[in-house]
Amino acid sequence: MSSAREIVRIAAKGDGVTENGEHFARAVPGDLIETDATLSRGPHHIDPVCRHFGICGGCQLQHGDDTVLRRFVRERVVNAAEGQGLKIGELLDEHLSPTHSRRRAGLHALRVKDGAVLGFKEAGAHRLVNLSECPVLAPQLVDLIDPLREFVANHGPKGNVDLALTQCDQGIDLGLTHFPLDGLSAIEAVLDFAQTHGLARLTVDQGYGPETQWEPEPATVTLSALPVSLPPGAFLQATPDAEARMIADAAEWLGGARIVADLFSGLGTFAFALARAGKGDRKVLAAEADQAAHLACKAATARTGGSVIALHRDLFRNPLQASELGRFDAALLDPPRAGAKAQIAQIAASSLSRVVYVSCNPSSWARDGAVLAEAGFKLKRLRPVGQFRWSTHVELASLFER
Repeated sequence: MSSAREIVRIAAKGDGVTENGEHFARAVPGDLIETDATLSRGPHHIDPVCRHFGICGGCQLQHGDDTVLRRFVRERVVNAAEGQGLKIGELLDEHLSPTHSRRRAGLHALRVKDGAVLGFKEAGAHRLVNLSECPVLAPQLVDLIDPLREFVANHGPKGNVDLALTQCDQGIDLGLTHFPLDGLSAIEAVLDFAQTHGLARLTVDQGYGPETQWEPEPATVTLSALPVSLPPGAFLQATPDAEARMIADAAEWLGGARIVADLFSGLGTFAFALARAGKGDRKVLAAEADQAAHLACKAATARTGGSVIALHRDLFRNPLQASELGRFDAALLDPPRAGAKAQIAQIAASSLSRVVYVSCNPSSWARDGAVLAEAGFKLKRLRPVGQFRWSTHVELASLFER
């Protein structure tokens, strides 16, 4: 006689998995799949906190408690490392971002017959979920959802509109894409919305890149006590708490390094923090391909007393060479999801002995880590990071030494 099967882990895309590899949607470890295929909740299965869960594609794991979330984040990172033969020295506690902490979001909107729908896309579909709440976004972003829906209903075009919202020092930076400004009335409507809701900036992309329509004062984001210009669409870590955790780890792991290369540096999130931690006795090279981010970082370096030097360089096509890397005591990488294959090859061939690798993709990180391991590096420390709460998107910070 068959018996109930227990869910023992969560797969990469969020399904619960039994010991023999069967997948079940919305199941978490400890749940039981009965003989009639019904699910009996285990001790870690909880009620989702958002009414849109199960339809909205933004979250996949709201039905699991924090024990489930921590385990998922940890196992995603550990499995990626072990899959490439990496031996973990010290596995640090997982960092989970709290609710209402995400400071940036990409939403979509569509004008319809009786108004507009605005929100994230449905899971596995192009239809939009008309958001009435979102427990992951910062309250200031959530407060704009209803006004934006009304704005699109009254002034939006016939097609889809993409909306990018980011918290900056002056308030909310709003970017609209696929939003033609046809005539004076459309421009006035955009300006009225920005002024009424106290936006820090409003840009509109009509197919030629974002054009600023409203910006009472230059939009900035403070990085390690230093206000840095925020270009439209610039990359920021999703939550301030996860950013602070990874910065603290990097600063500790790179203690004593006097000359550091920050590769894929963006606006200088890590570069300025490492320079500040060095208390004037450290030089940091911030290398970045995106011109707008590089220029923003470069402008801010003037206030570091020469501790940070900005370099405009495409590290995919033109990585720092092994001979150049030999001038540094250590390097930090925070590449895009594709990883840093070309740059890692040069690091492996260099005389560097210490590398901090921050990643938003455990798979590409583990691939690159295997190259470092072949060159004699050991994975000394590893921190799983779940800053996209209730999502299957997992990040990490790691230290390699040889």
